[in-house]
Amino acid sequence: MGWGAVLRGHLDTQLRNIGLTTPQYSVLAGLEFSAGLSSAELARRAFVTPQTMQSIIATLERDGLIRRTAHPVHGRVLTTELTPDGRSALRAAHEIVAEAETLTRNAVAPNDPEIIYAALLRIAEAMR
Repeated sequence: MGWGAVLRGHLDTQLRNIGLTTPQYSVLAGLEFSAGLSSAELARRAFVTPQTMQSIIATLERDGLIRRTAHPVHGRVLTTELTPDGRSALRAAHEIVAEAETLTRNAVAPNDPEIIYAALLRIAEAMR
């Protein structure tokens, strides 16, 4: 099993403990920086189908973590934003992700965290 799958499994387990899935976290985090996105745009950003995104959004809305309202210009389009409960859940999830980053960094380079940052920058550059 590759390190990406191990990391995803770790995040899945830890986020489940606070009532979120990893895709739900991704949506909440996306809305933190880009409030008002439509479900179609959220689906594109999360690399999931619109149908999958509709399911994720329905669950988040049911749980009171997001609110959907009609777009001010395009009435048939619904925009999505975090609720106060959604922001609270997102803060807890960010702590879980930060802990996973720390575990990863310490496992790779416990005495020199700059090594992992440099490696990640090289990986990101290679992916471009």
